[in-house]
Amino acid sequence: MLRIHFTGKDLGGVRMAGGPDPLWETILSFHRIRDRRGPLVFGEWRTETRSRLNGETRLLSALVPQRGYFPDFLTPSEGRHGLDAGLEALRATAPERIRAELALLAENRGARKARPARKDPARHTDSPRLADLADGEPAPLARLVEVLRAYHRAAIEPYWPHIRARADADRALRGRALLDGGADELLATLPPMLRWRAPVLEADYPVDRELHLNGRGLRLQPSFFCRSTPVVLHDPALPPVLVYPVTHSDVPVPHERPDARLSLGRLVGHTRSAVLEAIEHGCTTSELARRTAVSLASASQHASVLREAGLVVTLRHGSSVLHTLTPLGAALLRGGASADGCYARNGPVTS
Repeated sequence: MLRIHFTGKDLGGVRMAGGPDPLWETILSFHRIRDRRGPLVFGEWRTETRSRLNGETRLLSALVPQRGYFPDFLTPSEGRHGLDAGLEALRATAPERIRAELALLAENRGARKARPARKDPARHTDSPRLADLADGEPAPLARLVEVLRAYHRAAIEPYWPHIRARADADRALRGRALLDGGADELLATLPPMLRWRAPVLEADYPVDRELHLNGRGLRLQPSFFCRSTPVVLHDPALPPVLVYPVTHSDVPVPHERPDARLSLGRLVGHTRSAVLEAIEHGCTTSELARRTAVSLASASQHASVLREAGLVVTLRHGSSVLHTLTPLGAALLRGGASADGCYARNGPVTS
């Protein structure tokens, strides 16, 4: 049983993640790819992903056991800003923290009993790869970053629009609850394995844990590949985050359809299709012109046509305007609605 203890200040500090976290999805998907549960949702994804995994995964297997503890440094909080930010934070992890967390991993695997002759607890591991990481040298950590990036490219990147759409749908649901009834209502509407009994949030969990927020608040992180039970960081001193599963409806993860945008081009014209794709993550008119290699006037005209069709919304941002997709525009770009009828929504990008 997991029990998360809130104070009044913590309730005011409850916040929803802005979207799926690529490193949490990467690590949790590595659990899913090695089990057979959820065949309707994950079966096709497993088959497709395994066919693309030509790289090294033994390092990940050593770091992420099929059940139980895995090191907190694999999912730094900077990951919420994107894969690159997360991997850079991971690369900058202090050697002493890596040693301590690998020692804890070894303890949980019973490696102390397996290799009692070792004197260095940080090197208490069955894997020489982990022993190299524990030495604190930059090369093994750089190798881990490469392995994570390669696995993400095979297992997460092709399905990211669907993952993001499901997380966005969950975020919208929790946001409505927050607006209607505050943090109490938000916590009460989390998935069934989480139970809000003020001032404690209880959850089904493989071990007994008491997490006291002590005024730090809590970030709620919906996850596509989290399953059955939520996940929290082991170190209570780290910024508190609760990773919980989005609701699945036994609809399989859709494989990437390479012909979807080709079909869109035939529907609205290849230039306008390129304009719609360039606006996917938000852009100004000058950025749109640069991305699509058209004149500024042409970019403005294409954006105007798409706006009149309800596919784009344009907001003034300082001395320029900012174009973003509407839910209809996002759905059209991705080949239609998600399986449960929820459309992905991209927020404005202001940089």
